Amino acid sequence: MTDNIDLTETMGTLPKGFDNELGLQMQTATADEVTATFEIAPKLLQPWGIVHGGVYCSVVESVASTSGQIWLHSKGITDSHVVGVNNSTDFLRAVSTGTMTARSKPIHRGRRQQLWEVDITDESGKLIAQGRVRLQNIAAEN
Repeated sequence: MTDNIDLTETMGTLPKGFDNELGLQMQTATADEVTATFEIAPKLLQPWGIVHGGVYCSVVESVASTSGQIWLHSKGITDSHVVGVNNSTDFLRAVSTGTMTARSKPIHRGRRQQLWEVDITDESGKLIAQGRVRLQNIAAEN
């Protein structure tokens, strides 16, 4: 594993946009793993009082995309970015409160595409959701 990376150098000021709405806070970031946390808030619940599945999909996508972007930069590819092209997230346990932790790990990192797996766990370490995101590496247009 490489040293922790300053995300502001790679990604700009975080969180922003939808990640901010989710309350997603990046905790650690290396070329091999990103860890983020988010607090379950009432606005993230569906009408039956449990976390909306879209929250997990979004967190998985954000953490995987951040991971992929950092890996590209670690390889000296600083004029490119990543975009998600597939997201498959399984919801394994229903929760309505607490702090969740999302942690990424690479499955495949290639010249054109990457595949990342993200586990979301609760405070006791129980697996709440798990997803895989396939990313396309997009070269900057000259």
